[in-house]
This record gives sequence, C-alpha cells and structure tokens, in this order.
Amino acid sequence: MSSLASPLYQWIDSPEALDAACEQVANATVIALDTEFFRENTFFPVPALIQFAAGELAYLIDPLATPCTPAFRKLLQNSAIKLLHACSEDLEVFQHWAGVLPTPLVDTQVAQGFLGEMPSMGYQKLVEFWMGETLPKEETRSNWLERPLTPAQCEYAALDVIYLLQVWALQAERLEELGRYRWLSEECTGLIDQAGRSVEADGQWYMRNRQLWRLNARQVEAYRLMTIWREGETRRRNLPRNWLISDKLLFATAEAMPKSRYDLANVEGFKPMLVKKEGDTLLGLVKQAQHGEESDLPERWPDPMQPAFKQRFKALKSVINAKAGELGMASEMLMRRRDIEALVMQDMAGQPLLLPEGWRGECLADALGQALEELSK
Repeated sequence: MSSLASPLYQWIDSPEALDAACEQVANATVIALDTEFFRENTFFPVPALIQFAAGELAYLIDPLATPCTPAFRKLLQNSAIKLLHACSEDLEVFQHWAGVLPTPLVDTQVAQGFLGEMPSMGYQKLVEFWMGETLPKEETRSNWLERPLTPAQCEYAALDVIYLLQVWALQAERLEELGRYRWLSEECTGLIDQAGRSVEADGQWYMRNRQLWRLNARQVEAYRLMTIWREGETRRRNLPRNWLISDKLLFATAEAMPKSRYDLANVEGFKPMLVKKEGDTLLGLVKQAQHGEESDLPERWPDPMQPAFKQRFKALKSVINAKAGELGMASEMLMRRRDIEALVMQDMAGQPLLLPEGWRGECLADALGQALEELSK
C-alpha cells in the first residue's frame, strides 16, 4: 500500500500518455476521480488538474497540455463505479472539459450521509474517520494552474484519489450491512441527472431565494424570468453570476417592477453602466411578467411567519427528525428545508401534495401525508 508520505503517481501531459493510462485501468471495477480547478472570474470552472486511480498508482492529467481523448471519455462512462467526493463542482469540470459526466457515480460524501449524522463531511475528515490517517492540508489552497507543480502538490493530489478507493471499500461494506446501497445508487443517479440538465435547472433557480414570500405573484414571475436570463447569459459569456448582476439586485428589481430606465436607475445598487448595458432587457422581462396571463403566474409563496405555516412546518419536521433518529442519519439527508417548505405551500394552497419518491418516499411519504391530514381535521 502506498504510504501517506510517498504516494505513487504518474504525470500525464500528452494524449498518448492519457490513452496508455486509460488502457491500464480499463478493466477496473472502481475508479476514483478528483479535479483541481480555478473559478474566480469565469462561470465555468477552469480545469487545472484531473486525477484518477484504480489502485495504488494515481494518474495526474495536465488539462492545460492535454485535451480530453476519446479513450478517457469512454473510461468515464464504462461500467466501473466512478468515485468522487462532494462531486457537484467536479461534475461541472468533467462536463466542460470532457463533454461527458462520469457514470455510474458514487459520491463518498453522500455515502457518509447514509452512514451517520454528518452528511457534509469533508474529505480530510472522511479519511481520518475511516483510515485513521491525517492528510496534509498545506496544499489545499495552492495555485494549481502554475507549472511545474511541486512534488508536494502532486503528492497531495495523488492522495485525494488513492485514499478514496480505500474509504469506499469500507463504506460499501457498511452500506450493504444496513441495506442502504440501493439508496445511495438512487441518490447519485439523481446527482448526474441534475448536473446533466443545467439549462433546464435555470428555471428553478429563483426558488433558492428564501424571501420569495415578500413578493406578489407578478413580482415572483419577474424575478423568475430575470434569473433565467441571468443564468443563460453568464453561461454564454462565461462570467461569474455576480459579475453580471447579483441575486440581491434582481430581487430588488422584481420588488420595484420598474417601467422605465429612470425607475430602474432608482433601484438601490443599480449603477448607470448596468442600466445602459442591460436595462432594456430587464425592463422587457419585467413587462412580460406584468402583462402575463394570470393563469400562467407562479403561486405566491405564503409568509413563513404565519401561524398556519409554522404549524405545518413543525409537524413535518417532527416526522422527519423522528425517522432520521431511527435511521441514525442527519435529518437534512431525508429532506431539505426548502423541500419541506414547498410541501407546506402545496398544502396551504390546496394543491396535490408532491410527496417524496424513491427511498425517501419509502421512509417518509405516508407519515408526512398523515401529519398534514391530521392538521386539516
């Protein structure tokens, strides 16, 4: 086994070397993956290093020198389990650099969430928990775009995938004992589905804002349309969201529902240059929301301070906490706060309840429906 002090790694800076490495691990049943990237002035992450391993040798791909090859794309989508830890941004790197997502996927952070009460355990803590090893932290904030990388950087990057394989072997055994391996597979398939439809997800971005209850239906629609536009534009221009326009400013614009550039300029935080560049587009979206058909508008979100809202939320949270305690899992693994709030809003609006499905449905659906039914009596 590679020691903590001297992990084995191979530097890859040509398509030929990458294809040869792919051939070496082509028959592996599990492949660990990781990425290092830079993301300060772009929408898409700039890949700086791609790591993979199927045993004690880590392969470190230099994406600055080597484009993704067909052999590596094939490797990313063969039948071997692809291990990642806290995978959301890594998936963006693979989507952007390789043009494909790694499947079938196992996220070891998600796996840990099914095994205990710390659903967001970092990689260093995970390795310490399962292996009793303390990984070096010095290179965490390295400049991964510099060349050549130092030996310390390369060793750090190699350990990120070598230990992932060993941790997963222990996690998988415990998941099988608890009968939760299927839950993990279902959850990780969902992560791939979400990552693969980023444009569709633009339409759901507005629901991340916890203050939507302050807006009426037409204001919510204006905010929704503006966030869809902003997501598409930042992707097209490859800019960070806030470099174009922040959520805070879009929300303030929706509250104001401006009719002219003069009105827009009076929204707190709007600078003249932004009015000049994007004003007409934003005013057009506000106008679209203002004149849209009533039946097409999103539901107005109820005030979470209302007693009826609090009562329903508390009842659902109680069900979830009880089940989480029974399973020895964190309650947020079972249901996130915004999903509980969405269920409360469906109930208060008299809409059909979109109860959780899959493994969550097996654990919760009947009890959640019953809790809301009892409140309605």
